[in-house]
Amino acid sequence: MNNLKTLKLRREAARRRAAGRLWVFSNELETVDTSIPPGTVCGLLYPDGKPAGVGFFNPRSLISLRLLAQDTLELPAGFVGERLAAALRWREELGMDRCGRICFGESDGLPGLVVDRYGDYLVAEILSAGVELLKDEVTAVLTDLLRPRGLLYRNTHQFRELEGLRSYEETAFGVMPEYAEIEENGLKYRVPMAGSQKTGWYFDQRENRAALEPFFRGRKVLDLHTYLGGFAITAARAGAGQVWAVDSSEKAIETAAANAELNGVAGKIVFRKEKAERLLEALETGQLPERPDFILLDPPNIVRNKKHLPQALKMLGRMAGSALKALPPGGLLAVSTCSHHISRGALVETLAAAAARAGRRAVLADLRGQSKDHPVLLSMPETEYLHFALLRVL
Repeated sequence: MNNLKTLKLRREAARRRAAGRLWVFSNELETVDTSIPPGTVCGLLYPDGKPAGVGFFNPRSLISLRLLAQDTLELPAGFVGERLAAALRWREELGMDRCGRICFGESDGLPGLVVDRYGDYLVAEILSAGVELLKDEVTAVLTDLLRPRGLLYRNTHQFRELEGLRSYEETAFGVMPEYAEIEENGLKYRVPMAGSQKTGWYFDQRENRAALEPFFRGRKVLDLHTYLGGFAITAARAGAGQVWAVDSSEKAIETAAANAELNGVAGKIVFRKEKAERLLEALETGQLPERPDFILLDPPNIVRNKKHLPQALKMLGRMAGSALKALPPGGLLAVSTCSHHISRGALVETLAAAAARAGRRAVLADLRGQSKDHPVLLSMPETEYLHFALLRVL
């Protein structure tokens, strides 16, 4: 690339880069050139001057460089189109091309770009200054590749602040509806296209919802943090005897109830606006008239950065302990975490400690992760962010 500015790794950081890591932090560079505009494509050199890679540079971010190519200073002009096309081909192989995650950032070679497909509509999220500069090209490629009726950029994630980017929502192509209808595991859901959580739907839990179907049969299920009703409606369709679905958002509860009606299971689910912690406390102290034998804990991301990890694990352990105390022998508890700061091992250790404090014996019936349209890059553990554990109380 002509006029490519280069940065140099510190000697102590070279081994990490050679091992395949795609993020370079500011303290790993010899100097951080603050005169370079955020998002500029720059080259990276090893201490001996050999090419280490090329990527998006942002002097304002702790993650100074997000690599696009390794051990080279060359980047093909059409890399955005090539990588989005390759990402789509993989989803087509998975059979998830109509509804699901089409692009998952670093795992698909486009750091900071997330694209979800809702049939004829796309919702994208830009989390890096480099992709922000390429937004017009991304829009052109997506519209040419997928021929959507509408494309919405929902650029409101807090990570944008760390990149020095403003928060906004923008319809970049076509017309977006208020709701889009998707099909997942044989069920239909109406998903809000604007002003919702993340891009609207949690496609990453698709395979976990399907995996729980055999366990729901005949159970009394309490779905905390139900959002749009994904787990609750799956439980009702799978033959649960009773389902209670709880969320702190009135709008989410209203949409979840409409989704239950859409799938013909409204009579089997009781929806309620309530905070999960309050309901768990009432359940633990025997204040509720009925006792579930299957509890789902799928809280939102409770770890904004590594500094808050101990506090987050303590909160998660407290909630899991309350649920374990409330469950009868033979009861089931499903717990999810959605932060790359919480490792699979940390989740299991937290649940083991919670069971011990609750005075309950439990076995790990299943341990799962995110759906396959959210691929995990082996060289980047940060791309493995969703962990899902199913416990059976003895």
